[in-house]
Amino acid sequence: MRSALALALMSTLPACGGGPGATSFGGVTQTNVSTASVGSAESTAAESSGSAADSSSSTSSTSSTSTSSTSDSIVWDMGMPDFGPQQPAGCEGKIDFLFVISAEGTMKLKQERLLASFPGFMDAIKEQLADFDIHILVADPDEKWLLTDCALCTDDCDPQGMPPYCGAMLTPCDKKIGAGLTFPSGIAASNRRCELDSGRRYITSGQQNLYEAFACMAQVGTGGAGTTGQAMAAALQPEINDPDDDYACNGGFLRTDALLVVTIIQDTYDEDSLGTVDEWIAALRAAKNDDDDAFMVLVLTTDVDLGYMQLCWPDLYVPNPNRLRTLADGVEHGFVGSICMDSYGDWFKERVTYLVDLCDDFVPPG
Repeated sequence: MRSALALALMSTLPACGGGPGATSFGGVTQTNVSTASVGSAESTAAESSGSAADSSSSTSSTSSTSTSSTSDSIVWDMGMPDFGPQQPAGCEGKIDFLFVISAEGTMKLKQERLLASFPGFMDAIKEQLADFDIHILVADPDEKWLLTDCALCTDDCDPQGMPPYCGAMLTPCDKKIGAGLTFPSGIAASNRRCELDSGRRYITSGQQNLYEAFACMAQVGTGGAGTTGQAMAAALQPEINDPDDDYACNGGFLRTDALLVVTIIQDTYDEDSLGTVDEWIAALRAAKNDDDDAFMVLVLTTDVDLGYMQLCWPDLYVPNPNRLRTLADGVEHGFVGSICMDSYGDWFKERVTYLVDLCDDFVPPG
């Protein structure tokens, strides 16, 4: 994580008189003034914890004719304001959340746990970020339309219709891997068009009934695939995010001045996704200007690769590498939790302070 960079402002003024030699501070002239040395301030960050240490400064100045004023943030040196170390711009509360959720047959309970933990996760972040400006996208985990039984229809399709579409009005983005999922279909899915105030395929700030809208998107069902690594990489491609292309499924989702937080949830190994872990990580870095401090990866997956006596299968150990774990371990700010936890709420909340620190230290490109 980047530490805040200290920027020293230094200028030289003539002992008396103004004229052409005036500085960019406005040509202020002081007479019969002497100054004492000004102390320095340093700011350091602990990369392993993601938290920033407090910075401090001490100053003193004397004058034969007047006494200069001091404050915690401004030091007056020869009548000029000497500002302390400049802090990173930060993400200013802008966070793009990408959720990639497996639609495999064993995922119903895990999806329900995610929906239950989501409000607490968002509320915990809002408590620490005064300006919380969100984009939330749930990526289509495969490219299939899965509604084979029209009786599953709720709204926006006809229970008496004919499969496979059952009267639903679809677009090409509804069957594109990595596209924002707004009409989850199939067994245990929402089976309706999610109402998003943005008119896009992702949630934006100001969304009414935020948690209900997310629940509609994130209830991806259990009749699909678990190609989460591939879906993540697809959701981050420049073409699908082009804000100037009306046909780009995720147009405008990724913002250059926002922190990216990716959450992947899959209770099995991802053995079916195209590409390698290195290629998935490359897609993350490319999406954020090759800045490893501009994104965070949260993974909830099986823990059978950790040895015996884990949560998922205590009597089973599968030593083969779990590619989703390898993905999280391969980035600067990656975290892995067991998908077999009874609740995900506390695990998500434990990541919030780290996430906020990343936001504070974020340096937008350019």
